[in-house]
Amino acid sequence: MSGLEMNRIRHAFGNDMVLDDVSLVAGPGKLTCLLGPSGCGKTTLLRLAAGLESLQQGQVAIQGVTVADGASGFSVAPEKRDVGLMFQDYALFPHLNVFENIAFGIENLSPERRQWIKDSLEHMGLSHHTYNYPHTLSGGQQQRVALLRALAPEPGVLLLDEPFSGLDVTRRAQVREEALTFLKQSGVAVMMVTHDPEEAMFMADHIVIMNEGRVVQAGTPVQTYFHPVSAFVTELFGPVNRCRGTVTDGQAKTQLGTFDAPGFENGTEIVVMLRPEAILISPSGEDVPAKKGTHFISGRVDSTHPLGSSSHLHIIIDDGNGGEQVLHVRTPGISLPAVGSSVNVSADMTNAFIFPAD
Repeated sequence: MSGLEMNRIRHAFGNDMVLDDVSLVAGPGKLTCLLGPSGCGKTTLLRLAAGLESLQQGQVAIQGVTVADGASGFSVAPEKRDVGLMFQDYALFPHLNVFENIAFGIENLSPERRQWIKDSLEHMGLSHHTYNYPHTLSGGQQQRVALLRALAPEPGVLLLDEPFSGLDVTRRAQVREEALTFLKQSGVAVMMVTHDPEEAMFMADHIVIMNEGRVVQAGTPVQTYFHPVSAFVTELFGPVNRCRGTVTDGQAKTQLGTFDAPGFENGTEIVVMLRPEAILISPSGEDVPAKKGTHFISGRVDSTHPLGSSSHLHIIIDDGNGGEQVLHVRTPGISLPAVGSSVNVSADMTNAFIFPAD
């Protein structure tokens, strides 16, 4: 298998185990995204792949060749590993112009590689900045230059550490789309670190979700979003609504209705997790279609927040124990009920995730 392979990686800083038996593959022409909260081991894993940290346990192979082995202590120097590196601060050389920055890592600056730089700058909309210096460029332009510099030596593997985090929201969306198109055309194996689930969903062919030094789920964006294996993975992709119940004969009754709970023993305490888009509302006295929600309860609109293409609402319902619960609801468009008005609330039973309460 070409690309990057990491097998049974364990790594500690002192007594603090930061990676515990991690294995993954980043294949050629694919973008593999490491997603997880700060401190879960993502960047350490990337640094081990690059050779910037000494491997303690496990093996690392690039393009089918072992470059590090923890058991023997064998380690290929970072500059000999056939990897390109791009970090969040870009680290462009201030005394070199754009062309010189990109060409810096190329051992043999042949006419073909000069033409590649010229074509790549044109593709990225930077041709008129060829001889400018980094301080004259915007953040997005510097990001593009850093990406081209990492790709210029034609590495087998490209490692990206939070590459878009320094950009504002609007610029980030534009630059990452341009970068993704360019990376796909290059055919290089890419491993990218991010803590932004939306970025992972947009960029990745394969998402590796990490928590506390372990891989907790890996799969396509569709698999990880629509088929999370745990409450942690479910919540990683954004806010969720929780309701509790007890399983009886494969079902659990909650304040939002009765949910199928196959595989749980009678008496098991479970939590049902529903993303904001899985909570359905309609004006009081007007039911939503039964196929989307079969159990209706009364709610009160506490707040509304239009977000452009969608709106976020807080709906207060009875929590079933004499108190109140606030539901997070996401609806398309900006047709919003009045604050304080009554609404019918139901749940999309097909978009619920059920896990043991503990």
